Amino acid sequence: MKNDLERDLGLYATITISMGAMIGSGIFVLPALGFTKAGPAVVVAYILAGLVVLPAALSKAEMATAMPESGGTYLYIDRAMGPLAGTVAGIGAWFSLVFKSSFALVGLGAYLLLLVPLSGGLVKAVALGLAALIVVLNVGGTEQSGKAQSIIVTAVVVALAAYVLNAGVAVDTARFQGFTDKGAGGVVTAAAFVFVSYAGVTKIASVAEEIENPDRNLPLGILISMGVMMLLYTLVVTAVVGLNDPAVLSTGGPGNGPSLTPMADGAGQLLGGFGVVVIAVVAILALTSMANAGVLASSRFPLAMSRDSLAPKGLARVSERFQTPQNAIVATGVLLLALIAFVPVVELAKLASAFKILVFSISNVALIVFRRSGVDSYQPSFRAPGYPFVQIVGVVGGFALLTQMGTIPILGAAGIIVGGVAWYLVYGRSRTDRDGALGTILERRRGNDPVSSD
Repeated sequence: MKNDLERDLGLYATITISMGAMIGSGIFVLPALGFTKAGPAVVVAYILAGLVVLPAALSKAEMATAMPESGGTYLYIDRAMGPLAGTVAGIGAWFSLVFKSSFALVGLGAYLLLLVPLSGGLVKAVALGLAALIVVLNVGGTEQSGKAQSIIVTAVVVALAAYVLNAGVAVDTARFQGFTDKGAGGVVTAAAFVFVSYAGVTKIASVAEEIENPDRNLPLGILISMGVMMLLYTLVVTAVVGLNDPAVLSTGGPGNGPSLTPMADGAGQLLGGFGVVVIAVVAILALTSMANAGVLASSRFPLAMSRDSLAPKGLARVSERFQTPQNAIVATGVLLLALIAFVPVVELAKLASAFKILVFSISNVALIVFRRSGVDSYQPSFRAPGYPFVQIVGVVGGFALLTQMGTIPILGAAGIIVGGVAWYLVYGRSRTDRDGALGTILERRRGNDPVSSD
């Protein structure tokens, strides 16, 4: 198919879109929630979650250079394992990113309350208004959205660096006593919960078709953003634990639950009311940035599925005026608004993590399939190191974390699988006639030797 989208995103925009998709709830909301599960060892939980994400990041970086097209995770899994698996992955990836964007905008409300006294209804109205604005921004053009990301993410990273530097002189090391009291199980459970913090690292692969020099900028953007964010998360969460009284983190939130504003709580210890205001503003910017990156990336999943006849054709339509997939963006926006309006914030976080763990695990399997198939069309310019051991670790680690998520997230992940299979059987199967690279492997084992595969 003809490339209808403009390549407007350079390396810096690629990095900031990826980072912007991560900087948000993972730093500003989740540390206290993770603290209730792991205690001070929540710092280790963030490192563990990053290590489990890393294999998928490497795998996607490789596959993105072989297939620099819109669709990201969906595209790779579909081409590796066929349209049935692709349908499940596309729907799962779409839902996970929209859930994360919804969580970001709902979590934004807690920081907004630190600035202005609003009722719960008005806070939700603000989140809905921001969601609508983000949808309009994305319809208006990828270049504009990318520029907005670059400005916001740069400002947020500078603010977080300042936060860490100032915290260095005020951290109370006594607050790290009992570091391992909740055991390895608590750390693993917290890692599963905060996994969504890193989910945005590969979002940029979904807009690969709009990236300049994707062979270079895609793997660099993914790997640089991943490295920076693992370091930043470790430092910031360490500061949050060291600045705040454990009781504030555990019971300082609504209904004596975990604090939803742990960064602001810590800033209050550093700079009083002024620090709270500064962090609240930074959090609002960061959470808005995350939601923007989420809409930008997630809208490309229905676009790619539509191109492959696995979703209605109208979702593939690209605006002649703005050169953006406006129907796919609007459909994503409708789902975003519905989740904000009707789904509780904690469940949003859990479901986003569960869906993302599932999709990331399957992505590692997809890379193994491509490598073993030897199809002529698979020619990546970047090769993930440590193959296949890194990918196997990613799969095993991902499913190990998934088992720690609780009943509802596991049922949600299972629901995505069942729903994806049902959608393929009812809608997609009659409209597609192709195999993935897995078909090449199966044919070879049957005694045939196909030279290429879709």
